[in-house]
Amino acid sequence: MFDNLSEKLDKAFHILKGHGKITEINVADTLKEVRRALLDADVNFKIAKEFTNTVKEKAIGQDVLTTLQPGQLLVKLVKDELTELMGGDVAGINLSGNPTVILMSGLQGSGKTTFSGKLANHLKTKRNKKPLLVACDVYRPAAINQLHVVGDQIGVEVYSELGNDNPVEIAQNAVKYAKEKGYNVVIVDTAGRLAVDEEMMTEIANVHRALNPQETLFVVDSMTGQDAVNTAKAFNDRLNFDGVILTKLDGDTRGGAALTIKSVVNKPIKFVGTGEKMEAIDVFYPNRMAERILGMGDVVSLVERAQEQFNEEEARKLQKKIAKNEFGFDDFLTQIQQVKKMGNMKDLVGMIPGASKAMKDVEIEDDAFKHIEAIIYSMTPAERTRPAIIDMKRKNRIAKGAGRKIEEVNQLMKQFDQMSKMMKMMQGPGGKNLMKMMGGMKGMK
Repeated sequence: MFDNLSEKLDKAFHILKGHGKITEINVADTLKEVRRALLDADVNFKIAKEFTNTVKEKAIGQDVLTTLQPGQLLVKLVKDELTELMGGDVAGINLSGNPTVILMSGLQGSGKTTFSGKLANHLKTKRNKKPLLVACDVYRPAAINQLHVVGDQIGVEVYSELGNDNPVEIAQNAVKYAKEKGYNVVIVDTAGRLAVDEEMMTEIANVHRALNPQETLFVVDSMTGQDAVNTAKAFNDRLNFDGVILTKLDGDTRGGAALTIKSVVNKPIKFVGTGEKMEAIDVFYPNRMAERILGMGDVVSLVERAQEQFNEEEARKLQKKIAKNEFGFDDFLTQIQQVKKMGNMKDLVGMIPGASKAMKDVEIEDDAFKHIEAIIYSMTPAERTRPAIIDMKRKNRIAKGAGRKIEEVNQLMKQFDQMSKMMKMMQGPGGKNLMKMMGGMKGMK
């Protein structure tokens, strides 16, 4: 995400390379490029100018700290201002009320229905809630069907009323149903339109008035840039919503919406969607996003995702296997599956400091491990448990069964052997250690 912005900001900071002190001249040149990078990212001109002026005021005349070069100092100042621009502190979600009512709003195509499912899944798995999804898009039967499909996928009930074209009634009935059945969160998916219009605004305002929800969230496609910000303002003027959801942040987004929506509507970004899977939802941390934009990675989020997938008991068992030289391909396959659950590979690489820059020309796909998995699945149970028995005859059979070349099997065997030896010398949670080793497998296509 934000690859173009990150690259242009990096080039801007290179102007200060070799200087011993920040001066008005060299900082002006750098910030001119920073402002240009922000404008290219579809940031409003006024906001971009105010941003660079603030950074300039803080930077001028500052002596370089003993541990910092001028470029590093300016990066820190830009990071701090980016953090403030995107909201400063992380904003939580209000889960008071019995049940908590969350109203989803946004334009058609913003990803509102899908994100309603993601939010329900997040609250169910991470917050131990019992959510109910409510289909209030009475104009598009496909939207109701889509919500039911999403609900089935995550094991969450969907409330809908076929034949009723009154979204206010449906929403009110759904809240009554939730109270009767013991649901403690009600997520109401409303109708969207292709553009802001008075009819749509009046309808959702009526639903909002009738429900008096604890949370009203505006869902916006982050790839629409300044158009998203303008739409957010129109919705906020009518609904006074509580927070923003940015979807499709894993796409080729320029970043304008993420960087400026807070300053325009003065409402925090609460969650972001980072992929198609129901698990692809993250709480929005302005400081972490600023660090990622500046190529610093996001180690904290990476560790948090790893901790969700790798439990301590499994890690202890794995360490015992490694110590006894019993680590096999089945164990490796399990680790691959757990890494895949952490999110799409491009997003994970972006969390590693410096990795995005180092691998900017490398195409990282979600199915990066599929050829490795095919080779392992082509092995017999005995071969997976005891890789040492795999001779040339077995390698040929494995390659044929996987539809891969014998060279690829040899490469995997060699890398697996090297990894097994290195893992014996490693300490700490199995997930974190294996993540380092996975990098060595990227050469397999």
